Formats: sequence, structure tokens, C-alpha cells
Amino acid sequence: MNPSFLRQFWTLVEDAQATTLLQLDDMSLSAWLIGRVEQELMLDGNEQIFATHYIQSRLPLVRDLAQARLGDF
Repeated sequence: MNPSFLRQFWTLVEDAQATTLLQLDDMSLSAWLIGRVEQELMLDGNEQIFATHYIQSRLPLVRDLAQARLGDF
């Protein structure tokens, strides 16, 4: 996967409201994140498949980061 995808994805996670990330179930959160990334980047078919797998495999980390941000306040 190209570095711009990774940078865009983790920036999106950091910029998203923690409550939004925590309120969605896994399927909805995955779809929301994929949709947001695809708005920013033009991904070909193989990149879309990789992005979907990457995002789904990182959902626990996304939730942990969101929970940590809520704990900071």
C-alpha cells in the first residue's frame, strides 16, 4: 500500500470525533472509514481491497485510540 493511503487513513482517524468512532459498530465504522478515505484518494481495485482489509484489521486500534482521546479530557 502506498504511504499516502496510510497517512490519509491515520490522519482521518485522528481528526474524527472520538465519540463517532466509538458509537459505530464494526461494519458501520469500517464502511465509514473506507468511504472517507475513498473521498480523499483515488484507489484502484487492488488498493480498495487492501484498504478494506487494512482498515478492518485495525478497528481495535482505532477504537483504542479514540477511547484514549476521550480519557484525556
